[in-house]
Amino acid sequence: PTKSVALARSRLEGMPCGGGSPLAHALIVAMKMGMNAKKVKKDVGTVVVICITDGRANIPSCVSFGEPFDSSIISSEHGTPMTKDGMPSKSFLKDEVLEIAKRLGTLPDFNFLVIDTEDKFVGTGLAKELARVAQGNYYHLAETDGSARAVEAIAKENMERARKGIK
Repeated sequence: PTKSVALARSRLEGMPCGGGSPLAHALIVAMKMGMNAKKVKKDVGTVVVICITDGRANIPSCVSFGEPFDSSIISSEHGTPMTKDGMPSKSFLKDEVLEIAKRLGTLPDFNFLVIDTEDKFVGTGLAKELARVAQGNYYHLAETDGSARAVEAIAKENMERARKGIK
């Protein structure tokens, strides 16, 4: 956690991209960090969670927390329960992430910002749906805007809105 947008930007520039997306895990950790910061530091007003995502949840939270995936938790509403590699279906992963985002949206003094990096031509729309269910703000980052400076500008704008009490 940091109040410094410049520090967040420098960390963002060094962040690896690509590979599996433990999106559910990231949202859970962000909620816990925000709640802990509010509990420990009394000067924390509003927590702003910034989620930069391509909208592809492909790792269940249990696996990213080091536990095996239990296929018995998948109901028939998720369609085909498992993929060929033994992981849960896209439907299950999407529902898991949306449920976590919904919980995040109910937390007092939490603002949620989703910065969508997904190619709109082949997009799933999950990032926009995340923002909607979490009652957060949504921005699509065009490929031409893809720099850390563009992310910094969006984050600053949303942090200022949070300070003013505007969602």
